[in-house]
Amino acid sequence: MSIEVRVPTILRSYTGGQKVVTGSGDTLAELLTNLDAQFPGLRARLVTEEGTLHKFVNIYVNDEDVRFLGALDAKLNDGDTVTVLPAVAGGAGELGPAGGAGELGPAGGAGELGPAGRAGAEPDRG
Repeated sequence: MSIEVRVPTILRSYTGGQKVVTGSGDTLAELLTNLDAQFPGLRARLVTEEGTLHKFVNIYVNDEDVRFLGALDAKLNDGDTVTVLPAVAGGAGELGPAGGAGELGPAGGAGELGPAGRAGAEPDRG
């Protein structure tokens, strides 16, 4: 099974700069685990310690919001396309290492998804 995952610019530091990666899994949770094995640290930017999607991260399967498809239990099929888009709104969260953006703040502020020294980057739509 091969699933195409579109990675926003803000997370490409985990994928070695790759815009599109492939993974496998019958559910979104399995796909994220598979991707984390290939790209350590990626899953933690998308899933909370409690095992739910971060509040200000949007994930789509074939242009359908996974929150309406069962969130991490969303079923996947060979050839599906998964798009990850961090929600972006005004404000910044707590500062992270090297002056980077901190954890996601209320109202979709810049969060731990931001690279060092940069907060609230516009998502890559291509």
